[in-house]
Amino acid sequence: MPKYLLNICGPTAVGKTGVALYWAEKLGCPILSTDSRQCYKELAIGSAPPSQEELDQVPHYFIGDRSVHEPITAGEYETFALKTLEQLFRTHDVVVAVGGSGMYIDALLHGLDPLPTDAAIKAELEKRAEAEGLLSLKTELERLDPEHAAKVDVRNPRRVIRALEVIAITGKKYSEQLNNTPKDRPFEVVNWVLNMDREKLYERINSRVHLMISAGLEEEARKLEPHQDLVALQTVGYREWWPYFEGMYNRDRTIELIQQFSRRYAKRQLTYFKRFENALWLDPNDINSQEESLRKAGLF
Repeated sequence: MPKYLLNICGPTAVGKTGVALYWAEKLGCPILSTDSRQCYKELAIGSAPPSQEELDQVPHYFIGDRSVHEPITAGEYETFALKTLEQLFRTHDVVVAVGGSGMYIDALLHGLDPLPTDAAIKAELEKRAEAEGLLSLKTELERLDPEHAAKVDVRNPRRVIRALEVIAITGKKYSEQLNNTPKDRPFEVVNWVLNMDREKLYERINSRVHLMISAGLEEEARKLEPHQDLVALQTVGYREWWPYFEGMYNRDRTIELIQQFSRRYAKRQLTYFKRFENALWLDPNDINSQEESLRKAGLF
């Protein structure tokens, strides 16, 4: 029997964890996370990882297994994930992958094209970002590669600098060099994108932010404030606290911004997932359609 990876992706707060747990239990298989932030143990609230009870239900991999001081790139994740799957497929015919980080999912399903690097160009861009501010580099990226600028998190200096570095080396748009040659994988993929009515999704996002606040998100962010320049902390739910801690605006405004940027992030995720060919778009509560998909693939 061939090996199968059931990939479950979708925007933040859509209900991916619940669907993944349901089918992992039904299929008797482990879960591999494709989330670029839930892997960091210090982000135990703001990254919305599975609860301890949920982790105890099904074996999980790439959840809280490293520190924010040990960052991992999408390319490194590809290597890690494939090695993990190789081990898991020795004892399981199916593995569930779940998460919302587009680049990590792309790395797992299709592989990342090897892009050139140049330490001197990167250093120069980093100096420019420090001297001119990220807005200047963001504007340049929008001019040179508007397609990528529309998808990338332009508040993340690492992503902006990386794109400009590749453009400077190759003279080609960064977006034109991504995933042009999908790599063969030793497993079949059943690919689901979970989605729901936009207004309902936004309500779920707003509600989740309040739950995180109640769970201690502000206190978690305060502990991490000395390390705010780390790549892992250039993310929604944390970076909005830094100006608040400096007295730039009040707590209510901070919460509003986290909700606002979370909604924007969800919109970017949905745009990214539209590029996945042969993906089945499903409502997270539509168990019948999910079951039908698995039956057609011969998994259920």
